[in-house]
Amino acid sequence: MSEKRPVVVDLRFARESVVNALRSAFPDRPVIDMGDPANADRDLSDAEFAVVWKPDPALFRRATGLTAIFSGGAGVDHILSAYELPDLPIIRFVDRSLTDRMSEWVVWQCLHHLRNGIAYAGQQQARVWHEIADQPEAREVTVGVMGLGVLGADAVRKLEIMGFDVIGWSRRAKAINGVVTFDAKGLDTFLGRTDILVGLLPLTDDTRGIYDRALFSRLRRTGPLGGPIFLNAGRGGSQKEAELVECLKDGTLKAASVDVFEREPLDRNSSLWSMPNVIVTPHAAAASDVRALFRHVEAQIGRFEAGKPLEFVVDRTAGY
Repeated sequence: MSEKRPVVVDLRFARESVVNALRSAFPDRPVIDMGDPANADRDLSDAEFAVVWKPDPALFRRATGLTAIFSGGAGVDHILSAYELPDLPIIRFVDRSLTDRMSEWVVWQCLHHLRNGIAYAGQQQARVWHEIADQPEAREVTVGVMGLGVLGADAVRKLEIMGFDVIGWSRRAKAINGVVTFDAKGLDTFLGRTDILVGLLPLTDDTRGIYDRALFSRLRRTGPLGGPIFLNAGRGGSQKEAELVECLKDGTLKAASVDVFEREPLDRNSSLWSMPNVIVTPHAAAASDVRALFRHVEAQIGRFEAGKPLEFVVDRTAGY
């Protein structure tokens, strides 16, 4: 049996998490950890696979023998938009733990807004004991999920379990059993029915800046929450933040929960930090579990070496 070629790992994650995960990963093949200064000038020409998240731009010029590239996250715009890539398969990270984490964030935020979480947090700080009247039920609130891939479809199902009326939108038609879905032609109808808009779209040329004043102004304004609410845990480049802020100020949006931003970390001077109707989380909705990522990569390499097709391969023309 011939010696297996290396996996090169260049992940801009917390260093300790990468080192700990690598202790038990890829037991049957060499690993080149680009976070180790000892590998800074190492010859990468014999590497067969690369596992990356915002890697050194020189990596793909140095690793000339790659067979496939594995993204360290569900999104791949960080690779497609910033690098000159070889003509190789790019594989998205799809894993139960990542999917569950994203759905947890979406459900948490929807329930927080449903149950007046922002108002009650303010009352607690002011030591005010006051029950807010006319609490709607989840079934009275329509949550519209934009993006019906693995993450969006799972969020839809878990929101249904909580009792919300859930509808979905994707650029190309998707069928989800028991759920009303819309494609590009049905965007206006979808928005007009939506009380809480959940953004889980990938970042492509078609979705860059899609969440703007024109879109927010088409959301339902007569729903039981007193105005539309926006949640974004997809990609920061899909929202126009200046317009988002203005819509939150003038009432076009009642509130928002935002996990992703045009530039990260979010600028300390951004108005979003201090707005009373906004919840900010630091791109933490579905942080990648590095051990789960490496298990995913090992499983896909196993398929490849067994002569089976790779799964979750990115369609470069679609951008995801």
